[in-house]
Amino acid sequence: MGEAMTTASPSRLVFTGKQQVSLESFTLPALAPTQVRLRIERTLMSTGTENIVFNRHFDPGTHWDRWVKYPFHPGYTAVGTVEVVGPEVATLQPGDRVACRTGHASAAHVEAAECFPIPAALGWDEAVWFSLAKIAFHGASVARYTLGDSVLIIGAGPIGQMSTRWARAAGCASIIVADAVPDRMALAIAGGASATITGPITEARDAVLAAGGGQLPRVVIDSTGNAAVFSAALGLAADRGTVVVLGDTGQPGSQTLTPDVIMRGLTIVGAHDGHNTAAWNNQTITALFYTLAATGRFPLGGLNTHRFTPAKCEEAYAVANRDRARTMGIVFDWSAR
Repeated sequence: MGEAMTTASPSRLVFTGKQQVSLESFTLPALAPTQVRLRIERTLMSTGTENIVFNRHFDPGTHWDRWVKYPFHPGYTAVGTVEVVGPEVATLQPGDRVACRTGHASAAHVEAAECFPIPAALGWDEAVWFSLAKIAFHGASVARYTLGDSVLIIGAGPIGQMSTRWARAAGCASIIVADAVPDRMALAIAGGASATITGPITEARDAVLAAGGGQLPRVVIDSTGNAAVFSAALGLAADRGTVVVLGDTGQPGSQTLTPDVIMRGLTIVGAHDGHNTAAWNNQTITALFYTLAATGRFPLGGLNTHRFTPAKCEEAYAVANRDRARTMGIVFDWSAR
């Protein structure tokens, strides 16, 4: 309870225009009675979302176009330490380690109800994956996995890696992961992939059949956000199967149907971060993720490939764009103050 001693102004990342990022100082608003003040330790770049926003790689009139206005403050995954609690907060106390859905910043005032306790067994670098795991959970949920199920996950980037781990946690027997980048496959195998396919997805049908014992998978998850992948995904699901559109694209007009949909009776379902329910939401999904991760059932080792101080934000986004195929987790370390 009470206010902390005066410290230097907090800082945060800001997009001031297309492909323009900088670090700026800002002033926190007054702490509300139901809020806590957090000292942020790590934030994780969402390379899919943030690259679309950073490059304005979206069509006019889309939800992206309505959302991205400058100055734009990126990020939605942070972990840190509670420093001050409001007078109406009874669930947290100073020193608690929590995760929250806030942007790339050194400090934040957050509703206590929107803070998620981090198990002692997890370090900052592992715990910071909670929001990307939560997004991928929604894909697993609409896939409606059953024990022994089969799935093809297209894309072995951050969301694809999280999707692989949820399929494993759900008891899928065949988990095929396809990506054009061979360096990503070791992480997919560590996360539970039973087979991997490297190369263009448009040329993967024979390899998918071979990996599935001659059968196409019941579920195909497109985690890429690449509009051109959608048509190929439709051709790789089993008859009466399900194709989950998990990776959001800024160019939905480029996603086209194929005869597979009507001729083979496919179900197409979208999954998005905002598809919360009373049973499964930020709080409950994060709690499940942390339980599995803390007990070794959701492996996170090796996922962070790049680390930057916030002052190096221009370099961080340059790497995310120039070398995206060689990146996985891009972490901003706010702990050096």
